[in-house]
Amino acid sequence: PCNLTGWWENELGSKMQVFKVGNDGTFSGEYHTAVSSAEKPIQPSPLIGSQHLDEDGQCTFGFTVNWKKFSDSTAVFVGQCFNGDDDKEVLHTSWLLREKVDLEPDDWKATR
Repeated sequence: PCNLTGWWENELGSKMQVFKVGNDGTFSGEYHTAVSSAEKPIQPSPLIGSQHLDEDGQCTFGFTVNWKKFSDSTAVFVGQCFNGDDDKEVLHTSWLLREKVDLEPDDWKATR
């Protein structure tokens, strides 16, 4: 079965550490992004999430990252863990990033 606990790295060099997955599927950790448009220096950011525990081990999951240490934005990720051909676990995710805007008319450009 897929175990989210530990370090993960994506193709852009961002890293995520999941500290521990509870019996109910909840987890927390830190996200170390390698990319940012913020003016402040990048810092590790807290994440919290939940995984669907499944018998075949290829679980779905979701988590939120609060970039509050260096940005006024929040990101959500959803994905699934797969056991690859070489038995190496691989995560496939999609994400949305919400940046703060000062005025409601600018809402259209706040989510990517």
